[in-house]
Amino acid sequence: MYSKLINWSLNEFSSLPWRKKRNLYTTLVSEIMLQQTTVSTVLNHYPVFIKKYPNIKSLSKISEEEICIAWKGLGYYRRARNLLKAAKTIDELGSFPKEKSELIKIPGIGEYTASALISIGDDRPELAIDANIERVVSRLYGVKEQKGLKLQKKIRTELYPKIEKLFKTYSSRELNEALMDLGRVYCQARKADCSICPMKSRCIAFKKGKPLDFPEKPKEKGSKKYYDLKLARFVVLHQGKVLGYVKNEQSWLSGQVEIPTFIIKSEDSSLVQYPKVRKVIKEKANGKIKSSITKYRIENHYWVVSKADFERISGISKGYKYFKFDRQMGNFSTTTLKILNKVIGD
Repeated sequence: MYSKLINWSLNEFSSLPWRKKRNLYTTLVSEIMLQQTTVSTVLNHYPVFIKKYPNIKSLSKISEEEICIAWKGLGYYRRARNLLKAAKTIDELGSFPKEKSELIKIPGIGEYTASALISIGDDRPELAIDANIERVVSRLYGVKEQKGLKLQKKIRTELYPKIEKLFKTYSSRELNEALMDLGRVYCQARKADCSICPMKSRCIAFKKGKPLDFPEKPKEKGSKKYYDLKLARFVVLHQGKVLGYVKNEQSWLSGQVEIPTFIIKSEDSSLVQYPKVRKVIKEKANGKIKSSITKYRIENHYWVVSKADFERISGISKGYKYFKFDRQMGNFSTTTLKILNKVIGD
C-alpha cells in the first residue's frame, strides 16, 4: 500500500525543483523556505535563490541585508536570518553534522528541520513530523490526540516502532515526501478526499467514517481580537535616497528597512513596535494606505517632508540614515515600498 502512495508522489511531484537534486544544502534551503509559505510561492523563488547561492559556502559569505533581499516575496524574514546563521555555522564546522543532537545545536535548525535533513536530505531513517505528516499519521493510525506537541510525542513514542519498520522497505526520503504530499493534496485539515486517496484501505479514520475528527482540534479560545492601529510615516528624500532605519530583531519585519514611523493611535496600549508621536501633526497627510500584520489592522498616514521638517515634527534627529531606493534590490518593507511607489511613482 505504501508503494502505491510513493509511486503516486513520485509521478505527481518529482518535478518540484527542490526534489530534483536533493542534498543536505538544498534540503536546508527548501525546508526553511516552505515553513509558513505555500508551495506555489516557493516555486517562484527557490530556483533563483539556488542559482545565486548554489552551496553552503556561497551562502555563508553574504550579509544579512543580502539574504533579506534574496528572500523578498517569501515573507517571515526571520527565517532568512536563521538560514544564514545555519549556513555560517555549518561552513565553520566544515560539513553538516550527522547526528540529530548535533544538528539541533546549529542556530536556525530546530527539531523538525534536523529531522528533515536526516530523512529527506540524507535519506536516512527518520520521520520529519510537520503539520501534514502529523495529520496523516493521526488519521492512518486512528490516533485521536490534540494536534501539536502532545500528538507529536505520541507519534514518536507509541507509533514510531511501526513506522520505523517501513524504513527497512522504503526510502526514508520518498516515504516522508509522499506522506507530506498526501497531507497537502488529499488529506487536508478541513477537507479529506478519501475516495481518491491511495491509503484509504489502510486508514482507520476513514474506516470510522470521520476523518476530520483526527487529530483533535484545540479548544476554541473565543473570537480573535483585532486591534486598530493608526500610524504616521514620514517620507524624507534626498538625491535618490530615502531616510529610514533597519528593524531590529525584536521588531516586526526585523532586518527590513522602514521609513520613520510613529504611533498616532492604538487600541492596544501595550504595543511597543513604534514610538508614539510626540505632538499633534497639524500638516495634512499626503496620503493613506491600509495594511495589516498579526492582529493589527493598520491605517498608514504618510507625509512627504524635508529632513528639517521631519526633525521638527518628530523631535528626533538620530537613529536614521539614507538608503538608496531600488524597487528590485532594496530591502524595504512592503508597506514602505507601497508608500514610496505612490510618492515617487513608477
